[in-house]
Amino acid sequence: MKLGAFSISLTVKDLQVSKKFYEHLGFEVIGGNEEMNYLILKNGNSIIGLFQGMFEKNIITFNPGFDENGNTLDTFEDIREIQKNLKSHGIELSSEADETTTGPASLTLTDPDGNQILIDQHV
Repeated sequence: MKLGAFSISLTVKDLQVSKKFYEHLGFEVIGGNEEMNYLILKNGNSIIGLFQGMFEKNIITFNPGFDENGNTLDTFEDIREIQKNLKSHGIELSSEADETTTGPASLTLTDPDGNQILIDQHV
């Protein structure tokens, strides 16, 4: 199963303070929208999302259809196939992609230690 690009989505108290902090660690803004209170930053192959006021806890994120540079992949495993695979292994999902649709969709699950995981397909 290929989950796509990996990143960590961090809930932050002050977007600008966090942006400056991570820029000092060598991260550069590659996406997002400050007016909508989120930014995507990259340092080498490491990607983090900074989100102010959008969710309570940090979230492990995977993006099927994208590589770590934000490029759309020609071929990738659709989120609905990933969902079927997870369910076949008895993994409980917190939210599911509508299997009657195509294109963008997401699902969420929680690992055994309470870490939230988002699989978010944009294409």
